[in-house]
Amino acid sequence: MKQFISTWWQRIATPSMLVAVTLCLLASLAGAYLKQLPVLNLFGALIIALLIGMLAQWPVQKLWSNTSEDRRNGLSSAAGLIANKLLRLGIILLGFKLNLELLFTQGVKSLPLAALVVTLTILGTYALARALKVSPHLAMLTAGGTGICGAAAVMAISGSMNSTDAEIISDEEKQERANNEVMAVATVAVMGTIFALIDIALLPALPLSTAQRGIVAGASLHEIAHAVAAGDALGAVDVATIMKLSRVLMLIVAAVVIAVWWSRRNQKASASGSTGPKKLPIPWFMLGFIAASVLGTIVPVFHAWAPHLVDAGYIFLGMAMAALGLNVNFKAMLSHGRNAVIASFIASVCLLAFSIGAAALFF
Repeated sequence: MKQFISTWWQRIATPSMLVAVTLCLLASLAGAYLKQLPVLNLFGALIIALLIGMLAQWPVQKLWSNTSEDRRNGLSSAAGLIANKLLRLGIILLGFKLNLELLFTQGVKSLPLAALVVTLTILGTYALARALKVSPHLAMLTAGGTGICGAAAVMAISGSMNSTDAEIISDEEKQERANNEVMAVATVAVMGTIFALIDIALLPALPLSTAQRGIVAGASLHEIAHAVAAGDALGAVDVATIMKLSRVLMLIVAAVVIAVWWSRRNQKASASGSTGPKKLPIPWFMLGFIAASVLGTIVPVFHAWAPHLVDAGYIFLGMAMAALGLNVNFKAMLSHGRNAVIASFIASVCLLAFSIGAAALFF
């Protein structure tokens, strides 16, 4: 135990970690404030924090990283640690946002649609992205973000995939995965914003009731912020929010299934001559997400604290997003991301059409 504490203290008690934590915290707090402004509320706090982290690369490199190789390596390591650990903590706290009683009562009709939407969108987007020669990792992150809940889903699914093999991949592969995370987050943010505007403009012209418009917004849009903003503009924010949270609930199952699939895929792809014990491909932080959902639903003391814990979760996730932005390789990201954007766009068109049809037929 003493050795464990000493090792971690050496990793976190560094000037580079202080710089990284300060920058990421400021970026996350700025995102939380700026998301309240018109237009920016369509992007949400996590996307804004990511953008701030990306923009901070140049002054940070000039004033800190370029002064010595130790500082450059130290900052990169610190940002990677923040992105990895605070991601998991943020996802766990986000579980307090899910009121399971509300979803299984008022949202009982939306749950089957959410399961169908998430399943079809993930499978369809992944297949389309792979047909366009997108790497399996980026294809699955893009599919998860498009099908479930945007940036939070990208980060949760990435964490579940990394939980199966993070210890055995090279530093180069780790950097590529970090770039993929940023690319997937940026893709679903842009697609979600575009289709939120499309929903707001298109749905009032269709023969749909107010409740049906809310179902379409919650079933078709990517970020929670997108669904809430569109639902509010359409006069159906409560319906849109319940429908969207029904999709968020599917993150629990999706993260576990994807972790198992990713582990088996990698085992088949590798020359597995080892007979050692295999790591159980379960993203354990998702158990924390489930526990938080249950506690926030059935334990009275958490009812009052749940909003504050969710806010804290978004702050930690914002710090993780800013840390990703500090480390992203722009050249690599842009060279590999175009086809992922195309796949997400086509999938978003199909998702909107399917959601309109399902809302008209079943709600």
